[in-house]
Amino acid sequence: MPHFRTTVTQRLPRRLSLLRRQSNQHGIHISASRLYSVSSNSRFKILMMGRDEFSCLVFRELHAARDVWDDIVIATNPDEKTGRRGSRLSVSPLKLLGSSLCVPLPDPFSIVGAPPENHLVVTASFGRILTSSMLDMFAPTRRLNLHPSLLPAYRGPAPIQHAILNGEKETGVSVIEMLKWKDGIDAGAIWGTSRVPIHDRAMFSEMRDTLGCVAGRLLVSVLRDMRIGKAKSEAQAPLGSSPYASSITVTDSIVNFTTMSAESIVRRHRAISHQRPLITCLSSEKTVQLHSPYVLDTSPWSLSAIPGTATFQKSTRTLVIRCADGSVLSVPLMKQEGKALMEANSWWNGAKGLGLVHDGELRFLDEFSHVL
Repeated sequence: MPHFRTTVTQRLPRRLSLLRRQSNQHGIHISASRLYSVSSNSRFKILMMGRDEFSCLVFRELHAARDVWDDIVIATNPDEKTGRRGSRLSVSPLKLLGSSLCVPLPDPFSIVGAPPENHLVVTASFGRILTSSMLDMFAPTRRLNLHPSLLPAYRGPAPIQHAILNGEKETGVSVIEMLKWKDGIDAGAIWGTSRVPIHDRAMFSEMRDTLGCVAGRLLVSVLRDMRIGKAKSEAQAPLGSSPYASSITVTDSIVNFTTMSAESIVRRHRAISHQRPLITCLSSEKTVQLHSPYVLDTSPWSLSAIPGTATFQKSTRTLVIRCADGSVLSVPLMKQEGKALMEANSWWNGAKGLGLVHDGELRFLDEFSHVL
């Protein structure tokens, strides 16, 4: 087993500080200035830190590459109680995968001696910034992060979502050196990149899975090159005007039919619907979720040209909504605030019963942030 053990807790920084003092008392110095060996005949002892499906796909590729690691352990988020009154237990997918592969997830963190040259930490969609004390236990070239973008573009916590939102035709993955928080997040030197196309109908989950597999293979390639002394890193290009991938919030789910085209709304659905359904609002100030929307190629002759106007189309059995640039959005499934998900036909009949439909049409609000 490797000489490091960890599970993620809020007590980690305090434990690390205590362990550092104990190590010094025994004549062991944990240094942040260890030098990287150009090549290493020994396989790595790896601490893998992650949580979600992306990190699981990376880990599967890493775990299968037995030529690059000697020992491997997982650190992930602790189990959490979710749902009403904590009725459900949420378990990290990486923890479940590790258990199925008999990979240790030990507790608590401990160090026996100074970490040798072949110790390495890898993070992939971990969701937390490692402390300086944690990073100091690994040489700078042994702190690797897998980021699903072609850096420096889309630094930040939601790179896949923003690449889809912005209509990018290509994205990728980068293996980078992790820096301390004060030196910049996602700003470290790049050890390797792989490019991945984004096709026109790609959903977030599809891109996440594709990028996760590519990232895992890229990581293994970098580690193999490190072992034989071929690995090279390059500083990232200046950030300049490169887009940033901020966290997805409720604001990103708001649809404005006056300013957004049907195509851009569908891209938004593909990018963030796994996190937040798209929402609009009725004149009654009740919000409505729009599920599985698509662009309608042929505009109904009876639909008003005013953006935000909607009617039910019998031929497609969908709600059709006028958007910016004269485009039309087709929505087969709706979920009104306080109601269950239903087909557009049923929702439309309910809207008529509430007196929201006039002359076969209804209007959605452009601005409704005050009701969220």
